[in-house]
Amino acid sequence: MAESGGRTSNKQAETAEAVRWTTTAGEVAETGQGRTTIGVVVVQKIAVTATREVPGVAALGGGMARAFGALRERIPGASAAQTSGANVEVGEKQTAIDLQIVVDYGVSVVELARAVRRNVITAVERMTGLQVVEVNIEVIDIRLPGEEEAAPARVE
Repeated sequence: MAESGGRTSNKQAETAEAVRWTTTAGEVAETGQGRTTIGVVVVQKIAVTATREVPGVAALGGGMARAFGALRERIPGASAAQTSGANVEVGEKQTAIDLQIVVDYGVSVVELARAVRRNVITAVERMTGLQVVEVNIEVIDIRLPGEEEAAPARVE
């Protein structure tokens, strides 16, 4: 039961296009109908959000980055940096992510890093189609029980 030549080639072209859109190797970036580019900030925000979802992560970024973010929140019309603590390199098909985190006291750092890495890779690959080649995690501090972040000085 062969289809006519035109219908078969159109169907094959549609199938090839569908396969191109479902690969995780980043081929989602270009089709016959155009090109999709994913910005660094997009990957940073996904990585930060996925990191914060993991229980045991107290904060992202160093003390100064967190202080400036808290300060920005107090200034009318300004927004806090949602990408603090994440540095990202994005290529056409792959991305690499570096995270700086503060962990809660009592949490296994090794297990937490494994959970963060898994969650970040899953979220970034699912949402962008980019292949995550590495997620480097630097634990820069530990939050002790009863310890709160110091509030930055108020801007007048």
